[in-house]
Amino acid sequence: MPLKIGLTGGIGSGKSTVAKIFELLDVPVYYADAASKRLYHTDKALIAALKQQFGEDIYSGEQLDRVKLASIVFADKAKLALLNSLVHPPTIRDAEEWCARQHAIYVIKEAALLFESGSVTGLDYVIGVFAPTHLRIKRVIERDGGTREDVLRRMNQQIDENIKMKLCDFVINNDEQELVIPQVLARHQELLRLAKEKG
Repeated sequence: MPLKIGLTGGIGSGKSTVAKIFELLDVPVYYADAASKRLYHTDKALIAALKQQFGEDIYSGEQLDRVKLASIVFADKAKLALLNSLVHPPTIRDAEEWCARQHAIYVIKEAALLFESGSVTGLDYVIGVFAPTHLRIKRVIERDGGTREDVLRRMNQQIDENIKMKLCDFVINNDEQELVIPQVLARHQELLRLAKEKG
């Protein structure tokens, strides 16, 4: 069984960029957000639960109306918590099944809500990707459009970034002051050593 590494960070921190660098090093990466988007359309139990809780019209044919769902859950913390309680268990299960199929010395699970969802359970180590708030806001606006208020509302749904980084075993700074690739290479060597010690 490979060493299981979590990779997390707040919206706009650059965790997906860091994950892609690990992939270039031949490390398998599980992207929790992409997996949940797939499960929205393939997991029959999840589809039924979403329709029951948010209305049949949350799906148009086979397609989830993501805009409609977002407008419901981002306006109501209780509904967002309900959505997460429905989506996280099948995503965690899917990640475990994916991990069991891998043959690398270590694998990475990339997820924004690693701590919030409880999917940190069963991981050996967690890497946090940190960027200051002003940079994160700028990146998300450039990437997704929207307003500063939209981004701040999404940030407020996540654990405070400073607390999140304290919960991590390793931190990669993506603050545009320190080069990211050398930090990833250093973590990679460290994780290879830890995996060999464990194995």
